[in-house]
Amino acid sequence: MSQDTVVAKRYARALFELAQEQNKIAAVEEELKAVVSVMQDNTDFEKLIKHPGLGAESKTALLKNVFESQLSEITFNTLLLLVEKGREDLLEALVNYYVTIASDALGQAQATVYTPVELSEADLSHISATFSNLTGKQIRVVSVLDKSLLGGIKVRIGDRLYDGSLSGKLERLEKTLNQTQAL
Repeated sequence: MSQDTVVAKRYARALFELAQEQNKIAAVEEELKAVVSVMQDNTDFEKLIKHPGLGAESKTALLKNVFESQLSEITFNTLLLLVEKGREDLLEALVNYYVTIASDALGQAQATVYTPVELSEADLSHISATFSNLTGKQIRVVSVLDKSLLGGIKVRIGDRLYDGSLSGKLERLEKTLNQTQAL
């Protein structure tokens, strides 16, 4: 595990503990996601914030202009701390770790569902209920179109992949046939 990963996890854990004390776990998560979204949508702004030649004071001023009135104190102070310590590049990793920590604490998990066609809300609800029963956690579903799938779905929850796609079934069938031919 890289040093940056360890540091991002520590920041995420500390932020989670503060959010938990203030009963703002979900609100902080949404604010963090909004900050990342703003950065991704405005690449020039992101480049300025991450630019090594721009001083912490200038970056702090930029963050104040854009985010100060939009974020809670603990989220905003976390951004400022990242800038002060020269760790701006850890923001996305911090957000990902925060989401994981918060989800675990709240008994939730995010499932990314890959399908070749758009799913209805009813389908997504059914998938959520099915995987909630399987994992024992409340599942939040994010749908991703993957035209490379022939049919069926793939569901990723954390580091586990549930492959119910037609292409996945064909690959498993091919492996089985190759193993029986080898005998």
